[in-house]
Amino acid sequence: MQRRSSFLAATALSFALAFSLASGASAGTLENLERERAIMLETLLSGDLGVAERQSRIEVSRARLVDLERMVLRDSDLVGKNTPLVRSAFDNYDLTFLVHASVEKRRALADHWLGEIGISTQTLSNARMGRR
Repeated sequence: MQRRSSFLAATALSFALAFSLASGASAGTLENLERERAIMLETLLSGDLGVAERQSRIEVSRARLVDLERMVLRDSDLVGKNTPLVRSAFDNYDLTFLVHASVEKRRALADHWLGEIGISTQTLSNARMGRR
């Protein structure tokens, strides 16, 4: 009897898993872009990475971001949408489309991002590490 209930439980779990995978949520192009951009920024800011590893990860993210940025710019599903995410993305073009904007302005990716959020080389040079 216990063997049969284990089998039924396993079968029910398998069906539930298959159903959840089949009807799983799918992220749109803009959400995927935001996720990849966050990964890129995390890589830029991480103090735990060596120079070679950081550069390698940045190159991988840059290639993904180029593709995702193009996909968002060409996504016909976003046309006419007036959601806060879509409005914010296109209002902040230089931060949303980070790779394209840095190329257009002929700046390194990190320099472009830091400049857009208001941090300059001078402010970084004057900053001191400390505890709050």
